[in-house]
Amino acid sequence: MLTLGNIRNVAPSVHLPEYNPTDIKTGIVHFGVGNFFRAHEALYIEKILKAEPTWGIVGVGLTSGDHSRKKAAMFKAQDCLYSLTECAPTGERSVRIIAALRDYLLAPEDPENVLAYLSNPDIHIVSMTITEGGYNINEATGQFDLNAPAVQNDLKNPEKPETVFGYVVEGLRRRRAAGVKAFTIMSCDNLRHNGDVARKAFLGFAQARDPELAKWIEQNATFPNAMVDRITPTVTTEIAQQLNAASGLEDELPVVAEDFHQWVLEDNFADGRPDLARAGVQFVSDVTDYEHVKIRMLNASHIMLSFPAILLGYQHVDQAVKDPALKNNVENFLTRDVIPTLKAPPGVNLQQYMQSVLSRFSNPAMADQTLRIAGDGCAKIQVFWTETVRNLLLEKKDCSRIAFGMAAYLEMLRGVNALGQTYTTSEPAYTQAQEALIHSDDYAAGLQLPAFDAWRDLDSSALNLKVIELRKIIRNQGVKAALATLPA
Repeated sequence: MLTLGNIRNVAPSVHLPEYNPTDIKTGIVHFGVGNFFRAHEALYIEKILKAEPTWGIVGVGLTSGDHSRKKAAMFKAQDCLYSLTECAPTGERSVRIIAALRDYLLAPEDPENVLAYLSNPDIHIVSMTITEGGYNINEATGQFDLNAPAVQNDLKNPEKPETVFGYVVEGLRRRRAAGVKAFTIMSCDNLRHNGDVARKAFLGFAQARDPELAKWIEQNATFPNAMVDRITPTVTTEIAQQLNAASGLEDELPVVAEDFHQWVLEDNFADGRPDLARAGVQFVSDVTDYEHVKIRMLNASHIMLSFPAILLGYQHVDQAVKDPALKNNVENFLTRDVIPTLKAPPGVNLQQYMQSVLSRFSNPAMADQTLRIAGDGCAKIQVFWTETVRNLLLEKKDCSRIAFGMAAYLEMLRGVNALGQTYTTSEPAYTQAQEALIHSDDYAAGLQLPAFDAWRDLDSSALNLKVIELRKIIRNQGVKAALATLPA
């Protein structure tokens, strides 16, 4: 097991922290310590801790299931250390031990300790990776959903919170009462203008709890927007064993990522920040153009590739992108439907960016699961495809490729691939009634799902007819037959 006691005994090829982890003070609390955070924000912080040792991270888990408890126990047992293996498409690898995480708390088991950290003046930033759908925004109203049971519980029991909103707002209440500055609330999720979404969510909760507190938070806390990018696949038991065999470590919590990573961040912090520019963060006044490129090209093509790949039986993204028909469809989607309506940020060539995306997808070392990419497709479609769909509809352009993506998504939700194999998708947003729409024999029924709500105000009749047509072909003749009908 990897611990502070044996960290110096690792193989010479493993990069060690350039500082003494026991000397690090904590300045950041992070909610949602998943693989992406551990390979992204934690890595950037790792790179600055030698020069700025007051920016260590306290990780917080919000769920209390067996998996969460086991994860928390492993972090504690390993002194919050873990290894990160970075893999290039060429096959080159590097391994480093990350020590930026200096404490880990499972909130349901130790809520008061979480609140103590949040109210501590040494904490200047609260960051989060709680998934695209984790901000509790009602898609119909565009506002924070106050009716969610967990939110209602936190409003009734504000000093014993369960949600990230309850914890953060209670922490800010205690800071205000103690005369301590508000912290920065920093989203690191794949959302367009994620800081603005976080602002809406946390202020929405705070307003319902205490309007005066909400006003103070609005005036004193900040919510910088950010564009984050790195592919970090799920680490199965088998993959963990392979990583440890290659590194010579006995790490219970290894993480693997591609060698590419990017973080574009608005310089808008309430109470100081580390010099993340020295670690490669690009500070800008407006992230809009950068996030549009990433969301509408990389993220959008990721699901455009994965939905039909699952139906064809491909388990990994690198397998799928090597299928000429699937790759050609993604290239046509980006070249014809996306790039013409994108504004490139300074120094970004969109055609080169497309080739970079396809190269990253082809990295076999990632073994990135198509089911992981397709998970929570309802939220991802709304975030990654909406602007492209709306542009196509408003300009009355050919919608065949996006219709194919929608059709593949709906067929994928049914849980059976072309080989007759069953699988389980991750769609937490769907109710029992919506599940009935998914499994209906009516090809049009699935179009009522909320995944497609973002363009219902436009005339989408031609798009819907194309989706129905392609669903029929996919189900009766297969994915390849449907792709063959699309314009060359």
